[in-house]
Amino acid sequence: MKLATFETPGGEKKLGVVFSERGRILDVAKAQATLTGGGSGNLSSMLALIEAGPDELARVKALLSRGEALNPFLLDLAAVKILAPIPVPPQIRDCSVFAQHVRQGGAGMARLKAKLAGGALPASASREIPEIYHKQPIYYISNRFSVVGPDAVVRWPRYSNVMDFELEIAIVIGKGGKDIPVDRAHEHIFGYALFNDFSARDEQSREMEGWLGPTKGKSFDSGNGLGPWIVTPDELGDSTRLSVSVRVNGEQWAANTTAGMLHSFETIIAFISRDETLYPGEVIASGTVGGCCGLEMDRFLKSGDVIEIEADRIGVLRNKVIVQDARRAEF
Repeated sequence: MKLATFETPGGEKKLGVVFSERGRILDVAKAQATLTGGGSGNLSSMLALIEAGPDELARVKALLSRGEALNPFLLDLAAVKILAPIPVPPQIRDCSVFAQHVRQGGAGMARLKAKLAGGALPASASREIPEIYHKQPIYYISNRFSVVGPDAVVRWPRYSNVMDFELEIAIVIGKGGKDIPVDRAHEHIFGYALFNDFSARDEQSREMEGWLGPTKGKSFDSGNGLGPWIVTPDELGDSTRLSVSVRVNGEQWAANTTAGMLHSFETIIAFISRDETLYPGEVIASGTVGGCCGLEMDRFLKSGDVIEIEADRIGVLRNKVIVQDARRAEF
């Protein structure tokens, strides 16, 4: 299933099942209340559905077997506004587990720092992967309040002049838990979505010298794109075999696959949950798929650019980047 959060023309926010090939979306709560004779608060939002557990999800799946009886509850996908599937997740963690990006991203940051400083560009085109990336998943905790969905405008922070994107795959935690073993971790994945980790690269290049995680380089309003919906594992299949691409204003900038992860999502779940409880609805992003950010190709966004990141079996997450004004917000 493709599960979405959508807004009706009347302003109601609802849970939907998307039939993307038909351009339709099912009003799940309304269909269930009418066809089964009773409503459920578990269908009031995506997070409520996730927290209700697998039995409620199974009831939604069973609802889809009603065939033509669903027709009165289907809406034109183009007539509703698709929001981020979880507008305010309980938590966001963003990893960096693609070997190609770790190599090329480090080289790209060195190149950018040299340009910003007006110095000579480094001779090396790539860097070795630090050993710590092999030993464990590396991640930081992001701003869960800055999430936007498809077709939302990303307002670039005034303190930055270097606008970048990052195509990532995210998992959403279904069943919570602590000390989750690797061989049971797949049971905790509710589904998958696209994640665009917008990045103020010039700010990031400075602040990372402080030996802590990124701060204002990543944390600003509208900086986390999530969506367009959540695809359940039974529909997605193998998350390491997805073809992905990036387009800016319709021009393809990058293409790759999700092969080459240093750590699987199951390993990431097991690592994060060591002596730490994961909760339903938490978002864990993979980090940039190799070659799928401007830093790696030394090519950055401009105000007004429309960026589309795509993964087969998931869909397209599209956003427009706008510079707020010419005045910089200095510290």
